Amino acid sequence: MALYCIGDVQGCDSALKHLLDVIGFSASRDTVYLLGDLVNRGPDSAAVLRRCMAADGALLCLLGNHDLHLLAAAYGVRAPSRRDTLASVLDAPDRAALLGWLCQQPLARQHTLAGESLLMVHAGVLPTWSVADTLRLADEVHIALRGPDILAFLQQMYGNTPNRWSETLTGAERLRTIVNALTRLRFCTPEGAMDFASSDSADAAPSGMLAWFDAPKRRTEVTLVAFGHWSTLGWLNRPHLLGLDTGCVWGGCLSAVRFGATLAQRERLQVYCDQAQKPGQ
Repeated sequence: MALYCIGDVQGCDSALKHLLDVIGFSASRDTVYLLGDLVNRGPDSAAVLRRCMAADGALLCLLGNHDLHLLAAAYGVRAPSRRDTLASVLDAPDRAALLGWLCQQPLARQHTLAGESLLMVHAGVLPTWSVADTLRLADEVHIALRGPDILAFLQQMYGNTPNRWSETLTGAERLRTIVNALTRLRFCTPEGAMDFASSDSADAAPSGMLAWFDAPKRRTEVTLVAFGHWSTLGWLNRPHLLGLDTGCVWGGCLSAVRFGATLAQRERLQVYCDQAQKPGQ
C-alpha cells in the first residue's frame, strides 16, 4: 500500500488520469488524497468528480474554494463567471449525485503514518490553530454542508470579514472565517489577520504580511501540513510543509508526493498538463 497527496486538479481529468497511471495507482491497494479544487477552469470537472466517486474511498478529497463556488452556483447563490467551466457538472444528467457527493467532502483531513500526523487542507492554517482546532472547525463547516440549511450557509459564505479568527465568533461570521482560512488563505499578519487581495508568490507579501506558514509560533509548525491553492508559490517541500499546486490548469504540472515508510520519505511525481486557461485572462 502506498500513500499519496495530489495538488489542484481543477477539472483537468486527463492530467489526473495520466498521473494516476504514472504512479501505478491501484484502488485496492493505495490511498490518494486530493487537496481541493477538484473542479473549474479545466475542461472536464464532471469527469474528475466521477473518477473520485468510482474509486470507492481510495481517492479521498477535501474541498477548495472552486469546489465551494460550484456548490454556490448550483444553488443559485453565485452566477458562474466568464472563466468558469462548470457546465459539465451543472448540466450533467447525474448532477444531483455529483453535487451530493461533493457536499460530503470535508475541508480538512488527517492521516497518521508511522505515528506521525499529516494534516491536509486546501489553502492554509491560521497560526493560532492547532491540528485539533483545524479539524474541529473544518467539521463545523462540513456539518453545514451536509445539513438542511446548506442554502443559507452558501448565501452567507462570501465576504472578507471578519479577517481574524476569534473563538467567540458565531453564526455566519464564524463559518465564513473558517472557510476563508481553509480555502483562501495565502498571507496573514504574524497575529493571523488574513489578506485576500494578493495571490503573488511568497516573496512578494503585502506590507505587514507574510506567508501563513511562516508566521512565528504557528501551532502546527511541527506537524506536516500539505496544501494546494497557491500556484504562484509552486512546489514547496520543507520538513513540515508541502505545497503541491504547480499550476496544472495554467499549463504547468500536476504534482503528487508518494510517501515511504515515514512522512519524511517523499518522492515527487509530476505530469505536464495541457494549458486550459492563461493566467490573468
